[in-house]
Amino acid sequence: MRLLVLGGTEFVGRAVVEEAQALGWDVTTFNRGTRDPAPGVTALRGDRSAPGGLAALAHGEWDAVLDTWSWAPSAVRDTASLLAGRAGHYVYVSSRSVHTFPVPFGADENAPVVTGSADDGDGDYAKNKVGAELAAVAAFGDRALLARAGLVLGPYENIGRLPWWLTRIARGGPVLAPEPRDLGLQYIDARDLAVWCLRAAEQGLGGAYNVVSPPGFTTMRELLEVCVKVTGSDAELRWTPEERVLGAGIEPWSDLPIWLTGELHDFMHGADVSRAVAAGLRVRPVEETVADTWAWLRSIGGVAPMRPDRPAVGLDPETEARVLAG
Repeated sequence: MRLLVLGGTEFVGRAVVEEAQALGWDVTTFNRGTRDPAPGVTALRGDRSAPGGLAALAHGEWDAVLDTWSWAPSAVRDTASLLAGRAGHYVYVSSRSVHTFPVPFGADENAPVVTGSADDGDGDYAKNKVGAELAAVAAFGDRALLARAGLVLGPYENIGRLPWWLTRIARGGPVLAPEPRDLGLQYIDARDLAVWCLRAAEQGLGGAYNVVSPPGFTTMRELLEVCVKVTGSDAELRWTPEERVLGAGIEPWSDLPIWLTGELHDFMHGADVSRAVAAGLRVRPVEETVADTWAWLRSIGGVAPMRPDRPAVGLDPETEARVLAG
């Protein structure tokens, strides 16, 4: 298979490149060239947001294209329309954020989505993703695969969620752990997302799929206890009632990454993924995701890279100490 990855140097894109190479695929990447390309790829340069920025894609044929773009949908429109006659399949890594909030627990791919347009400039994340989906479908029709991910974890994470928990727990001592302990979590390892997208493209699948683990695949207790185990830390998880955590002004998701409550939890951790599972989705154990992320963090000096367009996450030590002191 000949694969064109739009991006290919960070997090999900990097995982896609590595998994495709492991399958023996011929991989081409297209990006601005701000980071070194992976060994063994054909590297094309260009800026999708600049006039004439797609010139390097004017020639070439591929069996599949994989796109992780999260900004102006018009960039996906322009790229997809340029490639429609020279690529067999277009895989767009979208997001369950396309759905209109609130999203009930158990919602599938048919839940309502926000309004967007393929012609839009850069806007909010949900509208960007919806517009990009529309752009992919407009150019490729049923050859467009929309992989709606949820929470994505694993090595190369540049958002900081699992890296923050690992770094905090590795520091040791009492750690504020939000209850309920058995709160079900739903996520996807970037490598499992990559493999599913590649195999789905190979099979010629089209349409929207929720590509994330089944609900309750792990829990807050299991996730944090695994973090303690893999770091070898002496950290003590201090399980704290949800009401006390929220009452202290601590924000779910941003201050305590991954953890969510109420309707936000139902949305992020409650998707029906039966369609993707029937199409071959397999999710590795949480222990493997956490251990591999910790090994990667240590290999780069313990500080995860961060996307410049995303705010930093994590609870400040002073607030944690104040809440733990009671």
